[in-house]
Amino acid sequence: MSEENDGKKFMFVNRRAPYGTIYAQESLEVVLIAAALEQDVSLLFIDDGVFQLTKGQNTEGVGMKNFSPAYAALGDYDVSKLYVEKESLEERGLTLDDLQHLTWEDEDDDWAEKDSIRLVSRDEVKKLIEEQDVLLSF
Repeated sequence: MSEENDGKKFMFVNRRAPYGTIYAQESLEVVLIAAALEQDVSLLFIDDGVFQLTKGQNTEGVGMKNFSPAYAALGDYDVSKLYVEKESLEERGLTLDDLQHLTWEDEDDDWAEKDSIRLVSRDEVKKLIEEQDVLLSF
């Protein structure tokens, strides 16, 4: 990323189920690259994208690698803003308890471990999107 991107907010919108296409895995890889380049990165999980964060994913039946454990590394890259649309979870019969417990360490708070996942309403999603400089949808 060039210097002209410094200070811009990048949001990665994840709408698709984790397997069956490469979109979810590609999104995660691009997020990690952007974070390694010290960009202000956040992720939004809506629609079937909420399935990307579910616990205990088993990919044996689909013949794809289970990349879901890599989400745990996001905190190590200072990616601490993972927004999950509450209505998308509810429409799929899921709750916050069905999702992986993802955290980050806050160096300004004596390295306290804090939750990365934030539940947001559809109205809040609209506001979050308006605050971004760059949106990438997967």
